[in-house]
Amino acid sequence: MSFCQPGEREVARLTKQIQAFSEEHGGSEGHLEHIGQAGTRIVLVGADGLWGDLVAPTYALAERAAEQAGLTLHEEFDGEFAAKVVTGPYEWTRMAGIQIGGPSDR
Repeated sequence: MSFCQPGEREVARLTKQIQAFSEEHGGSEGHLEHIGQAGTRIVLVGADGLWGDLVAPTYALAERAAEQAGLTLHEEFDGEFAAKVVTGPYEWTRMAGIQIGGPSDR
């Protein structure tokens, strides 16, 4: 009888998703961010500058998935790492839409 650690299926799922993102974007780096009771956000930035995110139920599971996927993690999302993110028209209208006349959520 084999026993697996709690959350192993979740770690395996997140690991596959991180690896798929990395393959699609020529490599990737990441940052883990606590988001309260919802868990931990895994922010992924591809070598091409495109980004995405995943949510893990806990910080420990996010760390395990990142490690198993071979993801380089940054302690902070600032400076040189943040400069790698490429934003397009969609992001600009969503981030500042109300202030600059873009689409609203209403």
